[in-house]
Amino acid sequence: MIEYQNEALVDFSRPENKDRMRQALALVKSQLGRSYDLVIGGQHVSTEAKIKSEDPSDVSQVVGYVAKANQAQAEQAMAAALQAFESWKHVDGTVRSRYMLKVAALLRRRKFEFSAWMCYEAGKTWAEADADVAEAIDFLEFYSREMIRLNERQPLIRISGEDNELQYIPLGVGIVIPPWNFPLAILVGMTSAAIVSGNTVIVKPASTTPVIAAKFCELLEEAGVPAGVFNFLPGSGGEIGDFLVAHPKTRFINFTGSRDVGVHINQLASQIQPGQIWIKRVVAEMGGKDAIVIDNGVDVEDAALTIVNSAFGFGGQKCSACSRAIIHTDLYDAVAKRVAELAKALTVTKSYDEHAHVGPVVDKNAYEKILEYMEIGKQEGKLLCGGEKAEGNGHFLQPTVFGDVPTEARLSQEEIFGPVLALTRAQTFEEAIASANATEYGLTGSVFSRNREHLEYARKHFHVGNLYFNRKCTGALVGVHPFGGFNMSGTDSKAGGRDYLLLFMQAKVISEKL
Repeated sequence: MIEYQNEALVDFSRPENKDRMRQALALVKSQLGRSYDLVIGGQHVSTEAKIKSEDPSDVSQVVGYVAKANQAQAEQAMAAALQAFESWKHVDGTVRSRYMLKVAALLRRRKFEFSAWMCYEAGKTWAEADADVAEAIDFLEFYSREMIRLNERQPLIRISGEDNELQYIPLGVGIVIPPWNFPLAILVGMTSAAIVSGNTVIVKPASTTPVIAAKFCELLEEAGVPAGVFNFLPGSGGEIGDFLVAHPKTRFINFTGSRDVGVHINQLASQIQPGQIWIKRVVAEMGGKDAIVIDNGVDVEDAALTIVNSAFGFGGQKCSACSRAIIHTDLYDAVAKRVAELAKALTVTKSYDEHAHVGPVVDKNAYEKILEYMEIGKQEGKLLCGGEKAEGNGHFLQPTVFGDVPTEARLSQEEIFGPVLALTRAQTFEEAIASANATEYGLTGSVFSRNREHLEYARKHFHVGNLYFNRKCTGALVGVHPFGGFNMSGTDSKAGGRDYLLLFMQAKVISEKL
């Protein structure tokens, strides 16, 4: 096996790559409106109730209709996953890795097609969709290699007269609840980590992006992953999500999403049900309120470009997105002016338009919530640009920047998950770091500074799981930047890191007297 390398991003400046993407978009458009079944124990199950997935760039266009499960089908999925676990847990870890490597190969061959699906269903621009697919491939490749490493004989202190061995064994049936904002990458990472570790899973995809999840399940089937190892179960969080989280046979829940839902899952999972013989494990990534700190003496253009790229990539719908920029007072006016100019210049249009900088937000609920925050921002700060709807028959919003926003304002404290940026003044570097820390989250952060003492201060005092210096606060790479945050940003897990698979396994020590 070759050494792990991150999947290269597509260079869309090359005419041949533009042509391939246009062809993929045409292919996907010809397949819009199709129906997708549940997958339970390898069987495809149709339902009368459906989830309708709409194109956020054009709400009159249906991406697909996905079967909607009820509690009876959730119970069937649990039975199928339990049955499959009895054999899958004994499959050698290296063999399980080969399945995931096959999935990676299949996805790599169809990367333009999967990017096109994300343009239509998730509202991702070409570049954002391509990065999502590349990260999905990275997770498959990286976790496969990690399982091979963990499958080897583990180092222990040796003593005379005994043979001692530590093995990592799987947990059981897991519930995978991925988000809509990285509908392929995070779904693939969460699912493949659990499966390659020897567990079986029930995947409940986000209701706004279920077609992409169905397409990934098709890859798992094509790769020959045994029936019941994965079960595809779209449905209501209130009906089947809570049911599965509370189920006594559920061994773990792997969740990525909002703070409120993550806290609810954690509370529900902590309650021991009749017949339950373990404490459920919850792995949760729950968002952020991420800040870029701009120190005195840095290049204004570099700082402004980085803020705008971090804040408005995918319309700010990333848990790692810069939603706050805390700027030293000596540079504040210059940086704020340039950030507003750059934000105004961004092209907001349909995500599958090759010229789009910013596409739509994901659905009507997000659209209306963000508009409410824009009105709040007009009361809490000074509107520098945006603040309104954008043109189009979709969920389009103007990139919006508010200046002179206090640290304690709602705009600085609450996760908005949209194209809204708050700028805050700081009199000193220490004050800027304190302001950056003054939320309940702790996911990502960035510091721009030429002062080594200030960088070292931030290294010790900026309390986030992923801290970047003199670069954007988005764009973590699998294996390079293991990703996950502190406080209300989640359970401190590090996706794409060397210890992530251990969250889905338990260590068993076997000692034999010789």
